[in-house]
Order: sequence, then C-alpha cells, then structure tokens
Amino acid sequence: MRRNFIKGIAAASIAGIMAVSIPVTGWAQSAADFYKGKNIRWIIPYKPGGGYDEYSRLIAPYFEKYTGARVDLVNSPGAGGMKGVNELFISPPDGLTVGIINGSPMVTNELSEISGVKYKMSEFNFLGRVVADLRVLVTSTATEYDSIDKVLNSDKEIVLGATGLGGSTYVDAVLTSKAFGNKQKVVHGFGSSSDIRAAMLRGDVSGMWGSLGSAMEGVRDDEQQILLQSGEKRSAELPDVPTAVEIAEKLPDAANRLEILGAWAGLNDVGRPVAAPPGVPADRVAFLQKAFASVFKDAEFKAAAEKAGRELSYESGENMAKIAQKATKLSPENKAVVLSAIKKDI
Repeated sequence: MRRNFIKGIAAASIAGIMAVSIPVTGWAQSAADFYKGKNIRWIIPYKPGGGYDEYSRLIAPYFEKYTGARVDLVNSPGAGGMKGVNELFISPPDGLTVGIINGSPMVTNELSEISGVKYKMSEFNFLGRVVADLRVLVTSTATEYDSIDKVLNSDKEIVLGATGLGGSTYVDAVLTSKAFGNKQKVVHGFGSSSDIRAAMLRGDVSGMWGSLGSAMEGVRDDEQQILLQSGEKRSAELPDVPTAVEIAEKLPDAANRLEILGAWAGLNDVGRPVAAPPGVPADRVAFLQKAFASVFKDAEFKAAAEKAGRELSYESGENMAKIAQKATKLSPENKAVVLSAIKKDI
C-alpha cells in the first residue's frame, strides 16, 4: 500500500513537472517580440555629413517605427569605407547590428584581394538596397565633346578626371573605354568629384564619370552636359541621353563589348545596400527585411526623401543577395577585365 502510494506521488510529480516544462521548452519568441524595445546598432562607414550618413539618418526613424527597436547610428570611417564594412561583417550574429555599404568599391576591393578585406559581400544578410546610382559621363560645355559620337570617333584622347585607383569614377572610365575602344587619358588622384568639376572649369580635364545626382548641379549651372548613361534602358530623367548598351549594340563585335558592360553593370547594381552580418537567425533576417521594405512603402518616408533631394531605388534583400553574387562571382574573363581596370592595366 505504502509503495503504491509513493509511486502515485512520484507519477503525479513527474506529470506535474512535464505539464510545466513542456510549454516552456516548446515556446519560441517571435522576431517581433525579440526586437521590441531593443537597440539596433547601425554602422555608417563614413564620417558624418556625407550621403551615406544622410541616407541613414533619413531611414532610421522609420526603421524604428517598423521594428519596434531603437536605432543607434554609429559612424565608423576609415580605409575608404572598408573599416566599417569589416566591422559589420564580424559583428555578433544576433541581428542587433546592421549597416549601410558602399557596394561598388567594396566589391572591387574583394575582387582585387587588397590587404585588409575581412568580408565576403555574398555572405552578408541583405535587408535591401537604398539606391543604385545611375552612372553618367559628363563633359564640360566649354569642350568640343558635346556628344558621345564625338568622344568615340575623336582622333585625340579625351582627358577624363577620376578620384583614386579602384574608385568608381576611375573604374567607370576604364571599363567603358575598354568596351568602346575610344581614345582617352584618365587623370586620377583628385580628392573628390567637386575637385574634378573645378578641374573641368579650368580646362585641365574635359569630363568625368559620376553619379547622376552629383552631375545635375553642374548641368543646372550650364557647366556640364551628360553624354551617356549606364543601364540597359534610358532613365525617365534622361530620355534623350543614350545608354552604354545602346551604343555597344550598334558596334562591331557587340557581344564582347556587352560582356564587359555586363561586368560593369554588376558593380553598379550593388549600389548602397543595408545588411546584417552572416549567421543571423533566419526569422530575424526575414523580420528586418520586412521592416526595411515597409520603410520604402511609407508615404511619409518617401515625401521626406523627396524633400531632402535623396533618390531612392529600393531593391529587396532577396534580390540584393542575387546581385551581390553576380557581382562577385564573375567569369574568369570578366574578372580579369575588372581587375585590370582596378590595377590600371588597361
């Protein structure tokens, strides 16, 4: 009797423990619950005041709105943006650190295996892309080069300005010249696009490659003219300006020219994405991607971006992963062309 009584108590105790423990071990915290009231660290790989800083400060309050977390913006400049990107890549994979990335030069840094690269672009967990700058070739209105035909058919070298080797202004110039076979000389080492613009005004250089946003100030001042744009289709803002693809398709050996332009487009398409480090749990990545997408659907946010004069060309996190893969996993031929551009071999 006593033995049966003890067995009964033991069975009841075990059943009670199981009744308590099963719900605890089976319960999973949702991503929304995880982020509520947390702090998300947002790395900006440049000093305050630049475009990456301004975009981040524009997005932050709306990202807070859709995540339920507080966003702490942290400027981490250095090594042309690479310091902050390295920092992002090796951050704890808990989903509480994200950052904005300057895609094109970070891809070229990785492809060229320069010292100090600790990241792999294709391994980031992308939340989405803020903008992909349309690239344009501009020339001074004081030069003879007032059309792309004159640039391509000139017997003289057109002198273009660029910032550093491996930078977008330099890579744009050498890759498009490789595709078109035109005569040109690229003078690099300018501190900024503004410095190149000043050189154009002095007549030291005839033109440069750059983003549409940067070019428009010179166009509005009637100091510059846009001769060519990147992409396969003409931008609604530049309906009368041909694309590089349009020009290449009309030239002999079009397939090879388009292959080079395809590698160039892959670099440009990366644009300015926002990402989390590798290893973040999938449900948290999905939650952050959804929140990021919601920001770009928010009418108030879009109005704020327009008021600030900031262009937007959102791309989803899923598509950004494909774009990053395409940009970094080039064919041997295309990789050789891009690397030669970066290393000043062409």
